[in-house]
Amino acid sequence: MPFVLRNPAFFIPVLTYHQIATAPPKGAVFRSLYVTPTAFARQMGLLKRLGYRGLSMSALMPYLRGEQCARVCGITLDDGYANHLSCALPALQSNGFTATCYAVSQRLGQTNDWDSAVGVAPAPLMDANQLRQWVAGGQEVGAHTRHHPHLSQLSDADSTREISACKSELEEAVQAPVRHFCYPYGDYGPQHVGIVKRAGFDSATTTVRSRCQIADDLWQLPRVPVVRSTTLALLWIKLATSYEDRHRCLSHRFQLA
Repeated sequence: MPFVLRNPAFFIPVLTYHQIATAPPKGAVFRSLYVTPTAFARQMGLLKRLGYRGLSMSALMPYLRGEQCARVCGITLDDGYANHLSCALPALQSNGFTATCYAVSQRLGQTNDWDSAVGVAPAPLMDANQLRQWVAGGQEVGAHTRHHPHLSQLSDADSTREISACKSELEEAVQAPVRHFCYPYGDYGPQHVGIVKRAGFDSATTTVRSRCQIADDLWQLPRVPVVRSTTLALLWIKLATSYEDRHRCLSHRFQLA
């Protein structure tokens, strides 16, 4: 099936990143989820050359709601790694972009221990002070639950605590509103969408692969993964064609940690 080139003003890619760091040796688990700082900087530069404005989820909302129309894309970074501050922030700032970093509120200053069972090496997460530096640098903090669980494995009461308390804990940590949520592992059900809405979030992102469109549910937004193997040419294809949109029909349980 050929990729269709469509008006980018009507399709809004929300890019997903994880670690902005040199990848571990070949064979390491989730090695694909590492994007080097040099590659990230080049990708941000490409976005700017193509005429895109890279935006945090809050800044993106008028476009997602259809209130404004322009060549924009969302930039999201999952888990709150310390390398987001040290390696992603300079490239974002140099291009005049903003991004949303989804943090795990009970793991601030610790490591991604939720990945240890599958053999992922521990990596430091931002602490509260670093998250405040991120916000002071013009960026946004979003919520990624308290402990990064599979929500489908929790009771509704426990899911509510993971979602709602994460918001309040992060707001206390960064002294700024936390308005956007990301489902860990892309693992959620209709009940979790309701919990996210009741908690007061303006949007929630998933691991469904596609660019966003105006009619999309703001609490089940698809995203465009950017991984180690994403070349500049492929990034352009992901942004400007139907390449990612073909994946929309896949289950929202697509596992991207």
